[in-house]
Amino acid sequence: MPDRAMITQPQAYFDQGCGRCDRFATPDCSTRAWLKGLLTLRRICRDAGLTEVAKWGHPCYMHAGRNIAIMGAFRGDYRLTFMNAALLKDSEGLLERQGPNTKQPDCIRFTDTDAPTRLEPAIRAYLAEAMAYADQGLLPPKEPNDVPLPDELVEALDGDPDLAEAFAALTPGRQKSWAFQIGSAKTAATRVSRIEKGRAKIMAGEGATDR
Repeated sequence: MPDRAMITQPQAYFDQGCGRCDRFATPDCSTRAWLKGLLTLRRICRDAGLTEVAKWGHPCYMHAGRNIAIMGAFRGDYRLTFMNAALLKDSEGLLERQGPNTKQPDCIRFTDTDAPTRLEPAIRAYLAEAMAYADQGLLPPKEPNDVPLPDELVEALDGDPDLAEAFAALTPGRQKSWAFQIGSAKTAATRVSRIEKGRAKIMAGEGATDR
């Protein structure tokens, strides 16, 4: 088994995977099953003029200093997730919620490797719309977070800038899922342990109940 570490260069994602699990750099990595479709999405994003970087172990596409979209591969599908999806008109009805804690439909989900080619015009239109909002400096209104963060989570975020950035990028629903999951522990030691165990999922943009 190769050494595992979250990737820091976009190309590594397409060559080996994200580096977040033991299937990294093996034929069983989820990126292997969807590689053709992932590469098509990559081409579309780069052709749109987006800057490709690696964030949270995934290819992330930026414009005007803003995260526009991020790519992900899973066992049953792969996705292009828009970071400020609440601004998008979703004129083609393509956006889906990623899980029960996602309030805003924010991703286009694909279950075959030819789907991005069929949807290319629509994907390009969604990216162009998101880039225009970034050019204007627009952000969706923030939803009030009525669930206080556990002290241990606040301390962890204060001491780990990468974790803080990843947590801030989560949807409000996903942030709440971590607040509930960590805060429900009866002891401080268990709360700290849950933060440590959940770090990889937070860095990957996932909520506590995402699978």
